[in-house]
Amino acid sequence: MESNHNTYVSPLSTRYASKEMLYIFSDQHKFSTWRKLWIMLAKGKQELGLNISTEQIEQMEANWDKVDFKKAAAEERLTRHDVMAHVHVFAEQCPLAAPIIHLGATSCYVGDNTDLISIRSALKLVLPKLAQVIHCLTSFAKEYRSLPTLGFTHLQPAQLTTVGKRATLWISELLMDERALSRCLNDLRFRGVKGTTGTQASFLQLFNGDGEKVKALDERVAKLAGFDKCYAVTGQTYSRKVDLEIVSALASLGATIYKFGCDIRLLMSRKEIEEPFESTQIGSSAMAYKRNPMRSERCCSLARHLMTLHANAANTFSSQWFERTLDDSANRRITLPESFLCADALLTTMLNITQGLVVYPKVIERNISFELPFMATENIIMAMCKDGGDRQICHEKIRVLSHEAGEQVKRFGRDNDLVSRIKNDAYFAPILPHLDEILNPQTFIGRAPEQVDEFVREEVEPILAKYADDVSKITTVVLTI
Repeated sequence: MESNHNTYVSPLSTRYASKEMLYIFSDQHKFSTWRKLWIMLAKGKQELGLNISTEQIEQMEANWDKVDFKKAAAEERLTRHDVMAHVHVFAEQCPLAAPIIHLGATSCYVGDNTDLISIRSALKLVLPKLAQVIHCLTSFAKEYRSLPTLGFTHLQPAQLTTVGKRATLWISELLMDERALSRCLNDLRFRGVKGTTGTQASFLQLFNGDGEKVKALDERVAKLAGFDKCYAVTGQTYSRKVDLEIVSALASLGATIYKFGCDIRLLMSRKEIEEPFESTQIGSSAMAYKRNPMRSERCCSLARHLMTLHANAANTFSSQWFERTLDDSANRRITLPESFLCADALLTTMLNITQGLVVYPKVIERNISFELPFMATENIIMAMCKDGGDRQICHEKIRVLSHEAGEQVKRFGRDNDLVSRIKNDAYFAPILPHLDEILNPQTFIGRAPEQVDEFVREEVEPILAKYADDVSKITTVVLTI
């Protein structure tokens, strides 16, 4: 299709989302699926004894993917009804089948069931990508399981953690997203053959009051569409609560990725960790030296949009009256595709980032050196007390020296010289032979390395086992834009 630079097009389709996800929400996929559903309905009716010929079905099967979009658009301008426009165009292509196309069905038979098929396909695309991101972050966590780094609370330096342990926090949140999205996929059902208000009245007429055949038709069409179950009750539509649950899970994934992106941006400002930066990449049009966190910022930007779509789904569901109103339609045309397109783009970007994270241990070590002497004061007090010192006297000594060192750092911008001050104070002579050991960052990380190992073994690996084939197929992701 030629690009039209005089017409608005969504950046999700031109810049961010994958061609696989774009196809799922394309017109070709949508309208050819409508036709497949009319074929499934005809097959089910034929199997249950209605007068539908094999020739009628074969004619539909020969034309299911030959959608005349121009003719359908012209029909819709006349009828102001998208489904009937496509019924007319399909009937022209399949004259033998014209009398039985859409027989007994309502527009939501094709519309809603197609949405559910598309949602199922989209979830099956999102989940393996999510698993690949988890896999890459897990490799990162294992590699840096023991590398000490400053931990933060209130964005202020706190006790040390490790680079790998911090990564497990990101992974644990992604595992929650995997669980929520898997549940959405596992819970997803087919709307099925329910009729205008969900009572199946029109199909009961077709089968001369035989309710068992109507029920069998519902089940048969669902099976043909690849679903094990239909929603037990519907109005004209399947409940928009289903959309809300799915968009909620996607929005929650967006929040996870937003948090990850913010953390990487903060770490890049500290020059401890960097996202990938290509040899020809330009960080700033004015400042040639800059290495901006473009990928992480894109994650935060798209994730912010994804999170807002939750409100659309919630408002659409809550405003449906009785069996349905049409004020859901225009909104869902935007909200459902954009939720998945955003999630797809975010995971692609995340995969690119997590495949190429760069760690700068020397910078991390330097940043630790600024804060560790203060953090080590309690350990120094304990060591002095073990050697027979008085805790209160030692505490006062450390307090005074800490404030003096802090003054040098804050007022004059000098290095933290607390260790030198301790070494030059005769009071601390008993522990000086052990001071380097006391100040070893490895003694301040607790069980962080073991926690990484246990977390990966007990929580991550069982989930990744579900996606073993997908994880084994990971290729290097290059962002084209």
